[in-house]
Amino acid sequence: MPDEVEARMTLGEPAARQLANATKTRAQMLAITPRWLISFLPWVPVEAGIYRLNRVKEREGLGDVECSPSWERDADLPETFVDYDPAPREYFLNAVTTVLDVQTRVSDLYNQPYDQIQEQLRLLIEKVKERQESELIYNADYGILTNTAPWMRISARRGPPTPDDFDELISKVWKEPAFFLAHPRAIAAFGRECTQRGVPPPTINLFGTPFLTWRGIPLVPSDKLKIADSGNGTGKTTILLMRTGEKKQGVVGLFQPGVPGEVTPSLSVRFMGINRKAIASYLISLYCSSAILTEDAVGVLENVEIGHYYEYP
Repeated sequence: MPDEVEARMTLGEPAARQLANATKTRAQMLAITPRWLISFLPWVPVEAGIYRLNRVKEREGLGDVECSPSWERDADLPETFVDYDPAPREYFLNAVTTVLDVQTRVSDLYNQPYDQIQEQLRLLIEKVKERQESELIYNADYGILTNTAPWMRISARRGPPTPDDFDELISKVWKEPAFFLAHPRAIAAFGRECTQRGVPPPTINLFGTPFLTWRGIPLVPSDKLKIADSGNGTGKTTILLMRTGEKKQGVVGLFQPGVPGEVTPSLSVRFMGINRKAIASYLISLYCSSAILTEDAVGVLENVEIGHYYEYP
């Protein structure tokens, strides 16, 4: 009986937890991804938000360039010149923006252990950067996929992506290709197909992370590449292969350093004031664009089947 009385008077764990300090995490967000496209693209700084892409007027042949010309006294040297496009395309930086509203009472009273404003800004900046990667692919004005030349697009063979499909894409972007860009499920489907054929793709480490490769070219995952329902229970997507950098006449990202309120290159956070309802507002702006310097810098493999279709939450 004494033992039973003692057990009944013991402080229970649920009650004890009320006096204990819980260790709290920062807010975790499922939508945050590595955003590898942004890391793999070389970024070019611009002035006044404008990037003018000068191109040569393409002509058949190499022009009047002669090999081992005759050096006789009366011989005429070949005359030629390289003509430029008189109306070059100009790219303008676009803004990905959002406004954070915070009730000052919340930020005044509930600021421990994490600063509420800084946490809200951190999460919204992550959302803005996720949108940036999507815009780099699909933006109607400067998106890499939407601006790929029609003659640089090929359709995949029926079924999952194969080594033959990838080799065909490499034949399109054969001048120093830098990386493939594909949805993770498309990379998984390609890996399965390679393994079944007895040629499993090797891996390399970049940025401290392993990547599958094909012909030495890394397969970079991005969930921003859309998957469409093909109507027969399977999903279809696209795979890109690109050459990058100004020196190689490839694809480049564009940004403008030194914007007002800059917290990272081309991303600014500016305080907009407090209204009469005690709401503090902050403007988050990320300025970016991209340019395909020559049309053969990007190839697209379309209608890639990846197996059973389902949507992510």
